[in-house]
Amino acid sequence: MNTVPPIRTMIVDDEPLARTNLVELLRKDPDTQVVSECASGTEAVEAIRATRPDLVFLDVQMPGCDGFDVLEQLGSAAPKAVVFVTAYDQYALKAFEAAAVDYLLKPFDNARFARALDRAKAIVRGHQGPQNHIIVKSAGRVTVLKPAEIEWIEAADYYACLHVKGKTHLLRRSLAELEEDLDAALFCRIHRSAIVNLDQVAEMRLDANGEYEVILRDSTRLRLSRSYREQLQTRLTRSRP
Repeated sequence: MNTVPPIRTMIVDDEPLARTNLVELLRKDPDTQVVSECASGTEAVEAIRATRPDLVFLDVQMPGCDGFDVLEQLGSAAPKAVVFVTAYDQYALKAFEAAAVDYLLKPFDNARFARALDRAKAIVRGHQGPQNHIIVKSAGRVTVLKPAEIEWIEAADYYACLHVKGKTHLLRRSLAELEEDLDAALFCRIHRSAIVNLDQVAEMRLDANGEYEVILRDSTRLRLSRSYREQLQTRLTRSRP
């Protein structure tokens, strides 16, 4: 007997037919339960605060208060997972900046909806896989990075500093948070303030003080803490033939 509670889901769209279509699709999934439907952004903010759904399918363009306004007003009260649903493709990057799980472009087929729903369920259930992109915002610019491009990461106060091809990008996330989202097969912590891309590690070397260093392919030298040394050695052995 399945004792896992259903994922409480809300639909927000100003078009009645669009809401009906989503309801019908979600009814076919035994893991979800539609707890509310809203026809406006203003209504959605109040309903989300009152019912605390796990997942929201959120239209972008709505009169008065659009989908992005909804999330901004909710702040920390935003649901665990948000899937934007819209007929306009120009908001995709902004949606991912807002940490959306997915961006469903109308009209979509059942298979595309199923992929978006699977991603959302994984996040709600706490089984989110590695990120396939990292978005960095700085000085009016948005940079989309592929994790494999990142050579190493260091802690910088409340930020993580990503080193990519001779450039650095500041991301307002702690190293611990970022480590949870990175592919464990590719990245390894080597110090409480540093993570390396295993593909960028050229060698481990003892320095003059008898301490180990990690030498990257671009000759960057990083301190290797004793507490992480065995883990790194094991991971390097597994990742290379």
